[in-house]
Amino acid sequence: MSFKRSFKFSSISVAVLSALATIPAIAEQQTGEPGIANIERISITGSNFNDYKVGSASGAMRGDISLMDTPQSVTVIPDFVTDEQLATNLSEVLVNDSSVTGGSEKWNRQVFNIRGFELSSGSGYLINGQQQWSHYVQPIETLQQVEVLKGPSSMLYGQSGPGGLINMVTKKPTYDTMFELGFDTDEHGSTRYQLDAGGSLNEDQTIRYRTVLVKQDTQYWREYQDGSNQERDRWLGYLNLEFDITDDLLLSLKYDHTQDKTGIDTGGWLDSSGDLIGGSDIIWDMPWAFTDNTISNMGADIVYHISDDWKVKAGYNDQQFNRQRLDSSPQYAEDPFTNGYTVKPFDRYDDWQHKTSYVDFVGNFSTGGLDHQFLLGANMLDYFYQQTKVKGDSITVIPGQPIDNPGLDYHQGTPGTPSEYKHYGFYIQDLISINDEWQVLAGVRYDEQKKEGAGNNSYAVSPKFGVIYSPASNGSIYVNYSKSFTPQGIVNDEDDVNNGTNLDPEYGEQYEIGTKWELFDGSLLLTGAVFDITVSNVTVTEDLITPNPNGKTSITTQSGEQRHKGFEMGAQGQVSDKWFLTGSMMYLDAEYQRPESNSLNGKTPVDAPEWSANVWTRYEMTDDLALNFGAIYVGERFANTDNTISKDGYVRFDMGAAYSMDVMGSDVSVRLNIKNLFDVDYLAGGTHKDVTVGEGRHFGLALEAKF
Repeated sequence: MSFKRSFKFSSISVAVLSALATIPAIAEQQTGEPGIANIERISITGSNFNDYKVGSASGAMRGDISLMDTPQSVTVIPDFVTDEQLATNLSEVLVNDSSVTGGSEKWNRQVFNIRGFELSSGSGYLINGQQQWSHYVQPIETLQQVEVLKGPSSMLYGQSGPGGLINMVTKKPTYDTMFELGFDTDEHGSTRYQLDAGGSLNEDQTIRYRTVLVKQDTQYWREYQDGSNQERDRWLGYLNLEFDITDDLLLSLKYDHTQDKTGIDTGGWLDSSGDLIGGSDIIWDMPWAFTDNTISNMGADIVYHISDDWKVKAGYNDQQFNRQRLDSSPQYAEDPFTNGYTVKPFDRYDDWQHKTSYVDFVGNFSTGGLDHQFLLGANMLDYFYQQTKVKGDSITVIPGQPIDNPGLDYHQGTPGTPSEYKHYGFYIQDLISINDEWQVLAGVRYDEQKKEGAGNNSYAVSPKFGVIYSPASNGSIYVNYSKSFTPQGIVNDEDDVNNGTNLDPEYGEQYEIGTKWELFDGSLLLTGAVFDITVSNVTVTEDLITPNPNGKTSITTQSGEQRHKGFEMGAQGQVSDKWFLTGSMMYLDAEYQRPESNSLNGKTPVDAPEWSANVWTRYEMTDDLALNFGAIYVGERFANTDNTISKDGYVRFDMGAAYSMDVMGSDVSVRLNIKNLFDVDYLAGGTHKDVTVGEGRHFGLALEAKF
C-alpha cells in the first residue's frame, strides 16, 4: 500500500482532522498558557476524576506508560463506570467505546468487532496482557478496568486481529483491609450476589490477597415455545495472592474458576425485508438445549527489580475450558409457520487447553542526550482442542409444538482428531524521548506458529513505528504505522464446502494519526484519531444460494482485501466539581475489495455501522445523591454478507440514580437504573440467522455495603 493511498480520506474525515488541529488553541484557553513545547508534562491528580479517567493502559505498551506517551488510540473503561451501569457482562462494558460493536450472542458467548473487524476467540482477548481463550461470557466482577487497544497489536502480542485487542486487567490485592458485599436484581427476578475482599495476611503486609465470589441466577425475557424462559446459573471464584519475597522480588499467584450453565437462545431470524420472523420474544431453540461451561485459570507472575531503572517480569497461565453443548440446532427458515422448520440435535463436548507464558526485560536509560524506555521480550502459546460429538436425527418442528429431548449423550461418541499448535514470538521496542517536544517509538516482532503436519507452519515479521509531537505540556499529536498477523486454522464446519481445509494467515496494516489533550488541570481527556486499515487474504464464509450436491450450505474462501477507514473522537473525565462524563463516536467506511468478479466486491461487512456514538454522565446533586444519564447510538448495519438485509439504526437512552448513607458505621449505597428508558424496539449484533434482539425497558436495583 502506498502512503498516498493510505491517507486518501473523504472530505468529512479531513474536516474532522482539521477540527482536531484546533484543540491546542482550546487547550491554551483552558490553561492560560501559550502552546510552547519546553514544558515538562506533569500528571495532576484531583480528588474524584480518576473514577472516570485512567492515566495509563498496561496492555498498550506492555507497561505502565502514560496514555499521553502512547502513539495509539486506546480507551480505558474503569470498573467505577461499569458498576454505576450495573453491567453484568463484557458486552455491557464495551458499549462505553463506540469503536466496539457487538455481534452474535448465541451459545452463551459474545462476539465483538473493533473498527468493524471481528475479534477472534483465540487471539482477540487478553487477561493482564496474556492471551485468553474467550469462547464464553467473560466474568467482569474480577476486573479493575477494560482496555480497548485499537489497531494492529501484533508487534507486542503476535497473532491478533487488525481492528485491535481487548485487554482485561484484574483486581489486585490491597494492603489495607477491605470488605464489600453487593446484591442486584431486576423485574424478571434475576439475582446476583457479590463479595469482594482484600487486605494483608501478616503484620508486615508482605503477604496480601484479593478474592471475589459471585453467584448469579438470570431470568431472560424471551420465551421458548413451551412458554418457559431462558435461564442462566453462574458461579465465580477468584483469588489473587501477592508475596514480597524480598524488597526487590514480588510473586503473584492467581486462580479463578467459573461454572456457567444456560439455556440456548440462538437469536432472532430476519426475513428478506429485515423484519423479525415470529415476533421479538420467540426462541427457535428447544427448551431442553443448554451449554454448560467450566473454566479454570491458574497462573503466576514474578517481578524482579534489578535496579531502580531495570526489571524482569515473567508469567505463566494455564487455562482449562470444558463445555458440554446439548443443542437442538434450529435451521433457519424464512416461513417456518407454513412448512415448519428443521432441528438437527446433537450433544457435544469441547476440551480447550490454553497455556501461555512470557518474559519481559524492561528498562530506562539514556544515550547521547536521548532517554529510552526499552522493552525486550518473548511469549509463547500452547493450544490444544478436541471435540466429542453425537448427532441425532433431523426433525421437522411446527412452531408452538416443541419436540422432546432426544436423550443424546456425548459419552457414546468417539473423540475427534485433536487440533494442536504452538506459537512463539520475540519482540523488541524502544520509546525514545528526543526532547520535551518529540518522541519516537520503534519496534519489531518475529512470530512462528507450528502445527502438526507439513506445510502448516506460519511465520511473520510485524513492525511498528510511531512519532509523538507535544506542542504543549498537556497535549500530543501522533502518527503510527503497524501490522497485524492472524493465523486462521482450519475450516471447522460440516456444512461448509471447504470443511477441513487449512487456511492461510491474514495480514493487515494500519496508518493512524491522532491527538490527545488533557484539559481542566488534567481532569478531562479528549482524544481523536483518523485510521486506515487494509487486510489481505481475507477469510469469508458465504451462504450458498442453493445447497451443493453433497448438501453443503456454505463456503469459506480467502481472496482479495478488506479496507476499513474512518475517524473517532472521545472524552473522559471530570468537567466540573460535580459533573463527570465518558463518551465517544466513530465514523467507519468499511468494505471488501475483492476481485471484481467476486460477489462481495464493494460490499460492507456484517455489523459495521457507518456511525456510532455513546455517552454516560454522572452529576452529583449532593454528597450522597448522584444521577446518571446515558445514550447509545448505533447506525444502520447489514445483517448478511450480500448486503441484501439490513438492521435499522437505533438510539437507546439509559438513566440511573444512586444514594449513599451511613448505616451503623458502614457505607451503604442503593442504586436504581433504567435501561432503554423509552422502550425502543431495536436489533443489536448478529446476522439475519442469529440476531440479538434488544430488550425493552429494563429496571435494575442494586445494594452495596462497604465495611
